[in-house]
Amino acid sequence: MIDLYYWPTPNGKKVTIQLEEAGIPYTIKAVNIGRGDQLTPDFLKISPNGRMPAIVDHEPADVGAPITVFESGAIMEYLADKSGKFLPQEPRLRADVMQWVFWQMGNQGPKMGEQGHFRRASHDPKNGDLTYPLMRFDNEVHRIYGVLNLGLHKKRYLAAGQYTIADMICYPWATTLQGRNLEISEFPNVKRWLDEIGERPAVKKAMAAGPEFREDPATVTPEEQARRAKLVNHQRAQAVPKEWV
Repeated sequence: MIDLYYWPTPNGKKVTIQLEEAGIPYTIKAVNIGRGDQLTPDFLKISPNGRMPAIVDHEPADVGAPITVFESGAIMEYLADKSGKFLPQEPRLRADVMQWVFWQMGNQGPKMGEQGHFRRASHDPKNGDLTYPLMRFDNEVHRIYGVLNLGLHKKRYLAAGQYTIADMICYPWATTLQGRNLEISEFPNVKRWLDEIGERPAVKKAMAAGPEFREDPATVTPEEQARRAKLVNHQRAQAVPKEWV
């Protein structure tokens, strides 16, 4: 029913968690983001942002042509409405869930991604002094865990008094603690939540998916490494693919 364009990163795992929890049949279409699969003309038709995840629903509710959706928050709202699960319809409860979905898309994911970017970049001396961006994003990530800790104060789940897509969308990034320059013990509400969500069978299955798609770096030639770096690093605007004209 659902084609999921996926790579095993936190952004991809948000959607696999929901698909597994909701019991929605899906097929993974691997998008090797290191190789540049996300920038092909065919994929850009599905996701003009040139990022995974994205989905194609071959059995939409209106029984019409397949529906494509990109951006994980939009995907998860679409799938929740399709399945009738994990997103309450009562306006107050739905708003409670959706504010966390938008918070994740605008804050948690981007800020933690930038922290990882600058921490990796700091290993190469040619990138110069990165003291300020490291401080900036270390502080932002610390703040983000604090936001989650506040949001979970005296609450089992983030929103609506129940397990929802708010928890599913925030969980994968929150698990990426290695190299974050913080101690999870500072955030006891988050730690308790991570431990509980991580024991759910569907979450375990979804989080484990993906290693089979990864390449052995030793098999990638220096020429291919150079091609990928030129294609993927420091991207600017994509021209309209000639195949579209």
